Order: sequence, then structure tokens, then C-alpha cells
Amino acid sequence: MIPEDLTSRAGLSRAITLAESSRRDHQLAARRLISQIMPLTGKACRLGVTGVPGVGKSTFIDTFGSLLTSRGMRVAVLAIDPTSRRSGGSILGDKTRMANLSMDPRAFIRPSPAGDTLGGAAARTREAMLLCEAAGFDVVIVETVGVGQSETMVSDMVDILLALMLPNAGDELQGIKKGILEVVDILAVNKCDLDRKAAERARSGYETALHLMAPADGAAPAPVRLISAQTGEGLDELWDLTVRMRAAADTSGRLQRRRALQQVRWLEALVAEGLQRRFEADPRVTACLKDVRKDVEEGRTPASAAADYLLSLTDEPARAPDEPSSFPG
Repeated sequence: MIPEDLTSRAGLSRAITLAESSRRDHQLAARRLISQIMPLTGKACRLGVTGVPGVGKSTFIDTFGSLLTSRGMRVAVLAIDPTSRRSGGSILGDKTRMANLSMDPRAFIRPSPAGDTLGGAAARTREAMLLCEAAGFDVVIVETVGVGQSETMVSDMVDILLALMLPNAGDELQGIKKGILEVVDILAVNKCDLDRKAAERARSGYETALHLMAPADGAAPAPVRLISAQTGEGLDELWDLTVRMRAAADTSGRLQRRRALQQVRWLEALVAEGLQRRFEADPRVTACLKDVRKDVEEGRTPASAAADYLLSLTDEPARAPDEPSSFPG
């Protein structure tokens, strides 16, 4: 059943649950819903927040989101929790880490498991973002898993990507090697209240690194700011900077080009997902997948040769059930 009232928390939660479901009928219903709400989307400020574990992302969003709601804005938070590779579970405890915002009637917090998706986001973060926009939220914040250098996929979803860094982390010079700094729009050194001199040194180091890797399109390097999520220092200025940067991107056409490219990346991701699903459901693959995996596990066949064989199965005409396989293992 497609929820009709996205303006209620329960309705929005059901819609996101529908989009996240792996059931085929739910997926079809979710895509119909997304198609229906598309005219209502696109107006919100999409802000990604990333950073290593322990940098204070949840505390930052709790304080920052409360600042925005105090200014009359409605804020949705899509928090991505890491999924255990051993158990397959996620804690999904973001509401407990955002105590003030979770009680704010102008805010909505939705934790989602990352699952097998790389890049710091979840498989249905894009759909959840659109649903939040259709529900009337002014700002949609995506809090990434916090796994470091691989978290660049979220930049394909948001208007502004904010990276939180720590002073005294010892990685200012290493920052130039981090893939996330190649796509970040704003960098904020958090916890500046704990050690002001260290925070200033970190800012200087990151400014140097970002200057050396200035964007290829001639845009200015990402600005670096000092903030404290605990005390709220610098957060007003950070939001004003975000608004100015987004407005400038909108005026210059960069925002439209960025969102257009994001739509194409979304298309590519959905096509790849569909091909993977069809591959795994192909009876020619399922008939021999267990044996092929065993051969790879026991070292009889290289993974590359096994992959080539499995992929070739879908290029061949379907064999009769009793026809032997040509697997080289």
C-alpha cells in the first residue's frame, strides 16, 4: 500500500520503508510513488556530512539541526549506520545520539543500514531524500557511515558535501591523499574548543592541501572553518556559508549541472543493480554457482576464470537441462 500522507511522520516512515524493501512488489510500488512525487522535489538544500568515526558527526548534526529548526526550517536527517559483515545487523541508534533533534517537532531522523553498499550511503538514500523533500523539509542532511576515504558516493547525492575533521589527528599532510577531499565542498575542523592552537594548525594544513588539489573547473578550493559541535561555536557562520555557496552554484548553473549528473549516476546505479539481480536469478548461473564457488575457494580455479565463465553463461542460448557445462574447472 502506498502511503498518501507524506506530511506525517508515520506516513513518511512507511514510504521510506517501502523504498528500502527488497520485495519486488514493494520496489514497483516505491518507484510508482517516486514518479508521482518528482514534481514536489528539488527545492530542499541537500547537505552531506562525512568524517571519520569519532569526529562528532552525530553531535554536530544534533546541534546544527537544532540551530536550523530554531530559524524556522524543517530538517530531515538520513543517518547511515554501518552493517556488520559478520552478523549482517546494524545498531541504528542515531536517535539516541541526537537527543535534542529527535524530540524536535520540526525534525525527522531516519536511520538506515548501509548493507553491502559502499561509498558511505545506503542503497535507497536517494529515494529517501526525494520523499523527505516531497514531505516539505527545507534541509535534508545525509550522515554517512564514516569509513574514510571511500565515502565519495554521497557527493553524487547532495548539493554541498561537508567533511568534519579533528585537530591533532596527525593527518593534515596525509589529507591530500584522501579521496574525500577531492570532492568536499566545505571542510570543518571540529572540537576547536578543546585545543585552539591545534585546530588552527589543522586548518592551515588542510587549506594548503586543498589549495594544491584545487578543482579542475577553476572553482575556488573548499573553504576550511573551525567549529565546535559541543558549544555551537562557528555553526551560524557555517550555515550562512552553506547558503551562500549553494546560491552561487545555483546562479552560475553549477547546481543544475551537478544535479543532472547525479540523476545520470542514479540511473547507472539502478541499471547495475538490476543487472546484478538478473544475473543472480539466471537459472544457468544458479545451477552451477555453488560448484564454481567451491572450486574458487579450494584453489582449483582462479577467481578471474570463474568470473569469466559465469558471465559468459548469460551470453549463451539456454542449454537443455541435461546438457553438460563447459566450465573449465
